[in-house]
Amino acid sequence: MHWSIENRMVAGFGLVLAFVLVIGVVSYSNTKKLIANSLADAHSHGALQALEGTLSTAENAELGQRRYLITGEESYLSPYHTAVSRLPEQLRYLREMTAGNAAQQRRLDSLERLLTRSLEASKEAIVLRRDQGFEGVRHLIFARKVKQEIDEIRFLIEEMVNEESKALTRRAEESQASTRNTILLLAIGTLLQSVLLGSVYYLIRHDITQRKRVAEELRHRGEQLEAANKELEAFSYSVSHDLRAPLRHIDGYVGLLEKAAAPSLDEKSRRYLTMISESAKQMGQLIDDLLVFSRMGRAELRDTPVRLDQLVKEVQHELRHDTQGRNIAWTIGPLPRVYGDPAMLRLVLINLISNAVKFTRTRPLATIQIGVKSGRPGETVIFVRDNGVGFDMRYVEKLFGVFQRLHRAEEFDGTGIGLANVRRIIHRHGGRTWAEGAVDGGATFYFSLPTGTEQA
Repeated sequence: MHWSIENRMVAGFGLVLAFVLVIGVVSYSNTKKLIANSLADAHSHGALQALEGTLSTAENAELGQRRYLITGEESYLSPYHTAVSRLPEQLRYLREMTAGNAAQQRRLDSLERLLTRSLEASKEAIVLRRDQGFEGVRHLIFARKVKQEIDEIRFLIEEMVNEESKALTRRAEESQASTRNTILLLAIGTLLQSVLLGSVYYLIRHDITQRKRVAEELRHRGEQLEAANKELEAFSYSVSHDLRAPLRHIDGYVGLLEKAAAPSLDEKSRRYLTMISESAKQMGQLIDDLLVFSRMGRAELRDTPVRLDQLVKEVQHELRHDTQGRNIAWTIGPLPRVYGDPAMLRLVLINLISNAVKFTRTRPLATIQIGVKSGRPGETVIFVRDNGVGFDMRYVEKLFGVFQRLHRAEEFDGTGIGLANVRRIIHRHGGRTWAEGAVDGGATFYFSLPTGTEQA
């Protein structure tokens, strides 16, 4: 399948646009993931700091409590009191920072129980030291249970630190992979856009070159057409001069022969001479009509305001000799003013109205109607209707052909070129022609003109 340049450009732009949309979606997803990872990293760093602080607070509290038990010095209890007030806040902060990690939340529950139990045990040992002195707590100072508790706290916090560190490493790898993918997609998108721009440049340049070639070819063909038109004009002159002269000679010599030999000619011979003369005249008329048809395609089309109602009156006046003595009922509706060639449109109306007059010749009362009807959007339709002999709709397309006749010459005169001229003139005005009719039921001929050239 051969695609036009426009289709190729649209396809290229569509492909790049689709890929840009894919890049946008992927970039948005990656950016969203990076933001989420950044927020999670901030939580992890906050959790690591809080875990470090919690462990430090617990170890200092345990160390200060042991020193107090040995010396009885109240100042050593300062870390213990700090732990009592600070650990609940640190645990709450840890719970917020690990809210999205169920495993960390379970470890935090265990850590909270261990810290609570350690603080309760320290509180009991402090009370016992105050009440019973050093001897009352000697067994606690060297007890392994206290060391085991702080080791469990340290181990649990270490697990939580490892979990957060692994999460940080995993998210860092994901962020790096997302960044690499985004950069790769952007690079591919940039490459595709560069290829598209290059292709567009090539196609436009190719199109310009091709248009120049076509323009040159059209110019060459125009020159050939102009030369052919000149040859046709020369041929038309030859037809007009060289063929009509012999026909005039035939008609003239037939007249001379008829006068010279009239006494010796019988009725049959005189009829032959009459037929020869009429055929020569008819041949001359055919040549004249052909010349008119030929000139109609080459004549320059004028574009001026034309009052169709005024043209119809002029045509009626021109046909007054054909309508004299006839009983004709004319119905002429309001006709618009249009833009076109007055002489050509006059010829259209002459052909259509003269046909209506001619083909109603057998009617005691001929009716001819001229008016306007609605047509397709953007056009005005003019019609000429009569109640004449009509025609068979099976042969409607023959009506507008050159030398196409649907009636015998003995019945109705004519050369069969008038309607061909009508179609050529209306086509040059951008309109169309058609007809409707029935045998012995009249005929209606239509022609349209674009409303874009109509003047209200």
